[in-house]
Amino acid sequence: MLPKLGVGIGWRSEIDLTVERLPGVDFVEVVAENIHIGHLPESVALLRERGVPILPHAVSLSLGGAEEVDAQRVRHLAEVAEALDAPLVSDHVCFVRAGGLDSGHLMPVPRTRDALAVLVANVKAAQQDLPVPLALENVAALLEWPDGELTEGQFLAELVSQTDCYLLVDVANLYANARNLGTDPDRFLDEIPLERLAYVHVAGGVEHGELYHDTHAHAVRQEVLDLLDELCSRVAPPGVLLERDDNYPSDTEIATELAAIRAVVEKHQ
Repeated sequence: MLPKLGVGIGWRSEIDLTVERLPGVDFVEVVAENIHIGHLPESVALLRERGVPILPHAVSLSLGGAEEVDAQRVRHLAEVAEALDAPLVSDHVCFVRAGGLDSGHLMPVPRTRDALAVLVANVKAAQQDLPVPLALENVAALLEWPDGELTEGQFLAELVSQTDCYLLVDVANLYANARNLGTDPDRFLDEIPLERLAYVHVAGGVEHGELYHDTHAHAVRQEVLDLLDELCSRVAPPGVLLERDDNYPSDTEIATELAAIRAVVEKHQ
């Protein structure tokens, strides 16, 4: 049983003092690859001492890739989880490496049964070396691979069924895919096992021409909050977290976004 987390924010070194002093931050998330065991940032150590749950969020396991999972990367994620007393860890349903090259981006996985089998094997391999449960996040994409055999919701449902992992649902990514690929967020929410929801991501983005970019550097759009509202009408999420990775606004603006997220969550309680 995963813990109730509340409303949180992604910890970044650029806003460490902001995160420390913001009222109503129930939990935080750190990028696992940016944490060095034995040299925790003072702000992260302070939050841990206060009893704030800190969740490591990985971006480099490449669980959807055809290559075997890098044991050293999994080991680092496990060590970060233990150092932070984390209740769970997470990464993405994606691949970031192939043939010795790194994409520098979270690439979507083909939604075929062959690709699913590879993903399942990699997830199971990672789970064996992790001390806490693993949650996996849906990603934003600008393309869909041809010859897909499953919808994204069906794909994730099969992944959960075969690995017993949890899901980290990013409603901003749902919005981006609806805008750019014409996908149906309601169908996604219908098809995924909401009882396996670990927590939720909310983030902002911006339009460039006909495309919507999930930047994590702009204000959260009302349409994304509306998707959060729809999700909360179906299930009480254990936690909802605001991501901000660049172009950091004032403390007041961040607090306002957190308050808007909390209002949506509490509306359904």
